[in-house]
Amino acid sequence: MATNSIKLLTGNSHPELAKKVAERLGIDLLDMSVFKYSNQETSVIMRESVRDEDVFILQSTKPGEELNDGLMELLIIIKACKTASARRITAVMPNYPYARQDKKDKSRAPISAKLLANMLQKAGCNHIITMDLHASQIQGFFDVPVDNLYAEPSTLRYIRENFDYKNAVIVSPDAGGAKRATALADRLDLNFALIHKERSRPNEVSRMTLVGDVAGKIAILVDDMADTCGTLVKAADVLMASGAKEVVAIVTHGILSGNACEKINSSRLSKVVVTNTVPHEEKKRGCPKLETIDIAPTLAEACRRTHNGESVSFLFSHAPV
Repeated sequence: MATNSIKLLTGNSHPELAKKVAERLGIDLLDMSVFKYSNQETSVIMRESVRDEDVFILQSTKPGEELNDGLMELLIIIKACKTASARRITAVMPNYPYARQDKKDKSRAPISAKLLANMLQKAGCNHIITMDLHASQIQGFFDVPVDNLYAEPSTLRYIRENFDYKNAVIVSPDAGGAKRATALADRLDLNFALIHKERSRPNEVSRMTLVGDVAGKIAILVDDMADTCGTLVKAADVLMASGAKEVVAIVTHGILSGNACEKINSSRLSKVVVTNTVPHEEKKRGCPKLETIDIAPTLAEACRRTHNGESVSFLFSHAPV
């Protein structure tokens, strides 16, 4: 059992999630301020000691211009804790940014996910907790432990409680997500379908082909992130044209950039369910089809188990009640 205590810190990217995690852990957020000077430099003031404490810094990615501000906040908070003699510093990043830039897929392309890993470690981070990495190999970019949690147990519970899931089929909107969708289908003992898509350029889908049978069934689209939502909207059209009774999308990271909410509202999707890894409360007000799965209990339990030296792998298949 650890002799020091958990100190939970957060920047300005997702304070609502940080408060929920703190409530779940039965602690208060550390008294601190993250602010900008008039020249837009970020600074941090911590009003409590973190010397020899187990520090967890929860910082997500707020889509838009504030994404890089959130990253800079995280790096500065890590450095502040390091110089304040924290025993261990864990970055809790529910949505790992730049995760799609994980390989050199064309000439002179940067591997930005690796660059971010280097920056976090250089700042003084000892451990990373994240959720549903776009590519699980990103864990190999780090020389410190990385716990890649899964939203799957929480998603399973949501499907069982909210759908007539025995009359459903799990659909992957692309070949890359087939493994994720088949794992979910196996856990629910359901059939699986796949949509093959061809892209003309990034974030634009040109043609889609359905592989599998969805006629008369509820089609549940499963993906790790919804950014512009072009893929989900086109997939819903293909599924409805193939005889699906209803199309629902369940996505871990609801980034919803640009005019994604307008696309969802005018689409044939009956609802889009996202977790709260990314803040989306404002968008929810303008998009009645959006629903939320709370993953704060999973993150809180991961922090508690890490602090107490317990196994985190239990959370890969179980959602805390």
